[in-house]
Amino acid sequence: MKPLLKSTKLSNVCYDIRGPVMERAKLMEEEGQRIIKLNIGNLAPFGFEAPEEIQQDVILNLPNSSGYSDSKGMFAARKAIMHYCQSKKIMGVGLDDIYIGNGASELIVMAMQGLLNTGDEVLVPAPDYPLWTAAVTLAGGTPRHYLCDEANAWNPDLKDMRSKITDKTRAIVIINPNNPTGALYSDDILKEIIQIAREHELVVFADEIYDKMLYDGAVHTSMASLADDLLFVTLNGLSKNYRACGYRAGWMVLSGEKKHAQDYINGLTILASMRLCSNVPGQFAIQTALGGYQSIDDLVAPTGRLAKQRDLAWKLLTAIPGVTCVKPKAALYLFPRFDPKLYPIKNDQQFILELLEEEKVLVVQGSGFNWPHPDHIRVVFLPNVDDLTEAIGRIARFLENYRKRHGTWSV
Repeated sequence: MKPLLKSTKLSNVCYDIRGPVMERAKLMEEEGQRIIKLNIGNLAPFGFEAPEEIQQDVILNLPNSSGYSDSKGMFAARKAIMHYCQSKKIMGVGLDDIYIGNGASELIVMAMQGLLNTGDEVLVPAPDYPLWTAAVTLAGGTPRHYLCDEANAWNPDLKDMRSKITDKTRAIVIINPNNPTGALYSDDILKEIIQIAREHELVVFADEIYDKMLYDGAVHTSMASLADDLLFVTLNGLSKNYRACGYRAGWMVLSGEKKHAQDYINGLTILASMRLCSNVPGQFAIQTALGGYQSIDDLVAPTGRLAKQRDLAWKLLTAIPGVTCVKPKAALYLFPRFDPKLYPIKNDQQFILELLEEEKVLVVQGSGFNWPHPDHIRVVFLPNVDDLTEAIGRIARFLENYRKRHGTWSV
């Protein structure tokens, strides 16, 4: 028989967070080896459970979860999201402007499918959460990566952003707080990006899934609260702030100037209807989560577990010769840089594979986030203090041996 080939639409689509190196880690685990995983922001395996009141609401409502909901989502869940938008100063949001999905991930793909024609372009940050690049590509579009500047706390390089705009550009994606860098953008930066979008009539997609995972007293501003003359599509969900990754409960909110976008909005409604609805048990968690005690605040406080693990991981990584890292203001990740003089890495996927096989530590290479140079990795700081100390100690040992092998010990 002839080989059965995948669609050509998948030719340039990848998601290396769950890529070939992770597959190798699975095989090693099946052989009985213990791998310390610093690769995925999946909170439950590290002891971060969804709050009990959220669990109880889902359990109690399971008897009411057998049928489909409205294709946009349950009334009570969307009402809670509407009130949350008001608390974030996103004005003019009604129930019909809210779409609930199986996590924000499903809605990212849906939003791109509904917008893009073949050859349309979308501005996406580099580094990015790679689903954005994949979703643009899968929809027939072309991702154009604007650089974020490590020397400027990983803020978007606005000059580079402007240089990437063409007559085919349809939208701009902002990931704030940022995955993988942990950057948090100021109101001034957000306003400048809005001005760029205004000048070129671009849709603004704001991925704000980490908007409560903030450290050192940082405050997050929803981008859509800063203007109402553009179409904003804001994405959020329960996965991170409420430690409920597996519930697959996310949402997409349309705000700002919607009159000119009615055809696109109709397209989104068609796509939402085609998948019937998002999972109903997860929807029952939304109202309780948004209206209940915000236990995330305890975790990110200076004495909280997440804050302490961030501080420890950053301190240990930056103590390694030739490793620098902008300290994250938000989210769950560090994005350290390896000085090319000490670490002449040619292929960063091969580099992390060697780390896995030699030291049993799993991370993700920087190119997996569409960073153009083989000089970064993403490190998740979810393991407890002991495991984190052990893992970064192993990374330090690997890097020491790497310098010896490449003769850069005394550079």
